Parts: sequence; structure tokens; C-alpha cells
Amino acid sequence: MADLIIRNATIVDGTGAPATTGDLAVEGERIVAVGDCSDVATSGARIVDADGMVLAPGFVDLHTHYDGQITWDPVVAPSSVHGVTTVAVGNCGVGFAPAAPDRHDWLIGLLEGVEDIPGTALAEGLTWDWESFPEYLDAIAAMPRTLDVASHVPHAALRTYVMGDRGADHTAEPTDDEVARMAALLGEALDAGGIGFATSRTEIHRTKDGANIGTLTAGERELLALAEVMRAHGRGVTQLISDCYLSTDEEFAAREFDLIEAFARTSGRPLSFTVQQPYHAPDRWRYLFERVTAARAAGLDLKPQVATRPIGVLEGLEATANPFLFCPSFGPLQFLPLAERVAALRDPALRERILREHAELMAAVPEGLLRQLSGGFDVMFRLTDPVDYELDPSDSLAAAAARAGVDAAALAYDTLLEEDGRRLLYIPLFNYAHHSFDDIAEMISAPFSLFGLSDAGAHCGAICDASMTTSSLTVWARDRKHGQRLPLEWLVHGHTQRTAAHLGWLDRGVLAPGYLADLNLIDLDRLACRPPRIVHDLPAGGRRLVQDAVGYRLTVKRGAVTFEDGEPTGARPGTLLRGSQPAPA
Repeated sequence: MADLIIRNATIVDGTGAPATTGDLAVEGERIVAVGDCSDVATSGARIVDADGMVLAPGFVDLHTHYDGQITWDPVVAPSSVHGVTTVAVGNCGVGFAPAAPDRHDWLIGLLEGVEDIPGTALAEGLTWDWESFPEYLDAIAAMPRTLDVASHVPHAALRTYVMGDRGADHTAEPTDDEVARMAALLGEALDAGGIGFATSRTEIHRTKDGANIGTLTAGERELLALAEVMRAHGRGVTQLISDCYLSTDEEFAAREFDLIEAFARTSGRPLSFTVQQPYHAPDRWRYLFERVTAARAAGLDLKPQVATRPIGVLEGLEATANPFLFCPSFGPLQFLPLAERVAALRDPALRERILREHAELMAAVPEGLLRQLSGGFDVMFRLTDPVDYELDPSDSLAAAAARAGVDAAALAYDTLLEEDGRRLLYIPLFNYAHHSFDDIAEMISAPFSLFGLSDAGAHCGAICDASMTTSSLTVWARDRKHGQRLPLEWLVHGHTQRTAAHLGWLDRGVLAPGYLADLNLIDLDRLACRPPRIVHDLPAGGRRLVQDAVGYRLTVKRGAVTFEDGEPTGARPGTLLRGSQPAPA
């Protein structure tokens, strides 16, 4: 007997097949009928009329950093607000297990530096009632939540657990015994339900003290020993970030990809790695896609993990950064309460002084990240409500300032004071090198690409890309203005079955009898991202960015309605996923 029946929906089943119109019935945690549900008993079932709405599987986000948040927050927002029903943590080789008691502060500092998660919030929120990775999984499993959670085994935590302080130094070579112990612990973690292994090889990832992540230059001996463990166990995936997509050095990029290939070949397991488009190397991604194509033809399961929109930094007076942060006269203000900060910044004399200091800073700073964050007004945008993520250069602050005949820095200064100092500005750092979405369209249209890189739960004061699922549908299927739109079916497939299958979760991501009843009922005409905003709701009053959505009529997890019209219902059907999940019989 059905518990929930959704009638007259436009069914986008997650496989990429053309949409159909029909009904869907849920009994318990599972879908029991799709299309024609006339034979399903309906007595006592909740019946929802979905005429004009899209019914899709719950979204799967394989790249989040909720490693700490999932230990205290059962809602797991903002991802759950945007239709996500399953997340993976432990990405980029950072996380909180295994964790020796004397490494707690160091691990917090690593996450604070790499992922911009407030250390005070982590110190307050983490209970540390685990040491080993299996114990961490048990702690996660103990808390019901709105969605399912799974975790990679993070290389940085594993390395420092075995090597101590030496493990935090990327130039330190582990001994043979240390490599063997890392391998044994990885095997133990996989047996306990870890979904794979994750590591970082990027200089972007640094501790709060500015030190490189300890895995940056981990050698082939260490890495391939861990790959051998995955082959021996016959399970798990690898997630990896390398500077190969960032580097202008072709030889370096080739060497790094050779190592990625070697890991995939040795492990015999699926491997995904980050590919983005930086301004200074706008075509490196094409080289990497060519290498992936060749590797896959040779039998390796390699996939680039790509974002469906620019990876953008949000700047504001409450955010981690703003264009005037490094001006001497601004420095003392950042420690004031927001209202006092805004009042001070409205003083004309201070405004003039800060703008003068900013001009001097821009004259002295070379091209690079600092210059872009402080003075990249040609790629700095106001966010509309609802947010339009298909950015047009004519809407930049530089263009607006030129039309008004004012200085761009002055316009940015005044804009930040809007909304009582809560106005945020958006700067696309990656995937906008040619000031269009054409390259993103190519990336996400490739048959081997994985939709990812939301970094949900991380970069709490700078990035809020957990809404990428929502913006994928609005930008690419409905609103795109400067190029071809993409089929809704392809986009849903990319956020559901394709992602789930890569991780070995064959029980979800498809609307068919026997599959988990993870569902999104979407009013596509109304679907929209609201502007991000800063709240202070982490433990110890920690700051983070959140973003709401409209247009999700229902989100269903394991047959239970978790969100209705954007509001949580209080249902907590989510659980820990241990390893791969078999397809329905």
C-alpha cells in the first residue's frame, strides 16, 4: 500500500531519457511504481497533484566539506535546501579522522586554512568521540539527518596520524613502516565503509598558518602503496585535486597527469580530479580533457570533476574578503561590530582616504589573486534577486561605473554600504576566463565529466556554491541568454544517476521501481536561487554563508518528506552510507 503518490508530473527519471508524464508511487523507503500507478492501493496515501511540475531524483553532491557540520547539524543546509539528498565528505584529503588526541587542534587549523571554516566553530562543535576512521563513521551514523552522508578517507589526516608532525611537512618522506601503516589504516577504513581515498596536491591548500598541506608533493612510493590497497580490497573511488589545471608549465601538468594515471592504473578503481579554468591558463582544461579521453580509451576510469557555473568568491563587509581589506585605514575597522563599521565607513574623509590607499595598492600589486580580489572590477558583479548566474560583462561594476562616469573603486565602496553593510559582491575566480559560459558548456557536456566542486560546507565567509544544483537547472535549461540551452534531462542525469553511479551508489539517482524514494518535485517556472547571506549560526556564533531557494515543492528522502515549499519538516530519515550500495534486485 502506497504512502505517497505524486500524480501528473513531468518525470525526468535521472537516466537522461526523454521526460514523460505520469505518476509515481512510494511505499516505505522505495519507489513501487512509475508512470501508470493505477494498480497501486492508495488508501491512506498522501496524494500530491504535480501538474506542471518536474519530478526528478534527489540530487547527489560528491564534493562537500561538511566533515565537521554533520557531527552537530541534522539539517545539513544549505545543500538540503537545494534538493540534495546525498553528500560525500572527506574531499581534498582533509577531514577529522583518523585523529590522534594530540592532533585535534592541528586538524582544526588545517580545515580552517584550507576550507575557511571558522576554527572556533569547529573547536566548539566537534565532540571528538572518535580516534580511528571507523569510529568517526560510527559517530556520523549515530545522528539522524535530512540526507545520507558518506566519507572518503582523507590523506592529510591519515598521514599526520601515522607520521606525527613530519606528516604535516610535504617534503618529509615516510619510512617503509609508515607507508605500510598508512596502507593498513586505509584498508581498515575501506572495510568499515569509507567510500574511497582523497588527497590534495595543490598549493592553494594551506593551513591557517600558511603552511602547504602535507600531501602536496607526496611521492609515488607512498601514493601507489595506497592505490594497491584499493586494488586488493576491490572497492572505493579516488578523489584528487592537483595544480595540473592551474599550471602554465606544460611539463609539470604532464607529470602530474602521469601520476594521476599511475594511481588509477594501480588501483583499478574510478578516479575523479578537479578541472577548472583559471584566467591565466584558460585552455589547460582542454589538454586535460584530451589526456582523459586517451586514458579512458586505454581502459582507465578517469573523470574530470567540473563545476556547472563559475566558482565565485563573495566579498562584503562581513565576508572574509572585500576590495579594501588591505588598505591601512580599513584594517582596524574589521574588528568592529558591523553597524559601527558601516557608520565609520560613511564618513567622507575616511572614504576619501581608503580610496586613495586602494589606488596606491593597485599601482603596487602585480597581476594575480590579490589584485583580482581587490581591483578586478571588470569581473565583479552585484547579485540580483533572484540570482542570475549567467554573468554579462556589461553588468560588471567596471561597466556600471563607466556608464555613470564614476570611479569603479568608489562604486564598489558605496555598494558595500548598501543594505546596512550586508551587500555582497560576486567575483568569478574560475570558469569565466573568456567572460562567457561557452567553455563551461563544453565541460559539462562531455560524456565523462562529473558535476561537482560545490565545496558545500566550506569557505564559510567567501563561497556559497551549494546552490549549484539549483542554478544548473535555471541557467542551462531555462534562462540562458548568450548560447544554447542544455536538455533538462542531461542536467538532472549529471546531478543524479551519473554522480551516484561513479561512487558505486546504484540504489539511487533513478526514478524506477525498487530504487530509493529520493525525490525532488520542482516548479521549474518558479525555481530560483535567492542571494547568499551571512548568518552567525555555527557553534560559538561562527559565521557562514547560506543561500535559500524557491521552487522546490517537495524534497523526499527515503520516502519521507524532508522539505515542503522550502521549509524543513523535521523529518530525519538520512543515514550513513558505508561503501557502495547495490542496485535494486
